Amino acid sequence: MESADADLFGEAYYQRFYFDKKTSVVDPQHIERLGDFVCAYLKYLRVPVHRVLDVGCGIGLWRDIVARHFPQATYHGVEFSEYLCQRYGWERGSVVDYRAREPFDFVICQGVLAYLDPQDLKRALRNLGVLSQGALYLEVVTREDYEQDVVDEDRTDPRLFRHRAETYRQGLSRQFREMGGGLWLSRQADVPVCALEAPAD
Repeated sequence: MESADADLFGEAYYQRFYFDKKTSVVDPQHIERLGDFVCAYLKYLRVPVHRVLDVGCGIGLWRDIVARHFPQATYHGVEFSEYLCQRYGWERGSVVDYRAREPFDFVICQGVLAYLDPQDLKRALRNLGVLSQGALYLEVVTREDYEQDVVDEDRTDPRLFRHRAETYRQGLSRQFREMGGGLWLSRQADVPVCALEAPAD
């Protein structure tokens, strides 16, 4: 098996999954609520947020949310789709091997990792640990989500890999602590966490 080809993420893909209201999987109001929750959680944990990386940023739905909650922070969008990079001005790159001069305080990775085969997924999970020195927000569909009928398969891209949730947890656990709600705290972050605020290691 191979990870999704770059040619997949052209104009037709985004027309179907983002721009056409009949087939879109994106609900801007949901993203707004989600972003408010995640940013409020970061503020509660007192994670300093000055540099934000949105890797696989798509059409940039997180950009305004980050600007509203952290007006002093810089937002950097990285996208695998050449079409979106040309349309929105993102930097072209992949979560598998993207490099930055220094790590970010907050990394967003939403709806990206399920497009990766097992080998690329391992590389991407390691790379997220390199890219984040503060927090990571991760959203990805797992095999369990299909098994428990959480996923609407009529609206979900059938090319997604169905990796188990434990695969993601194991891949992130060396560099992050899971905080719930999709938020992971870097083990480099100097942020005190009470015993019951996160699952036991």
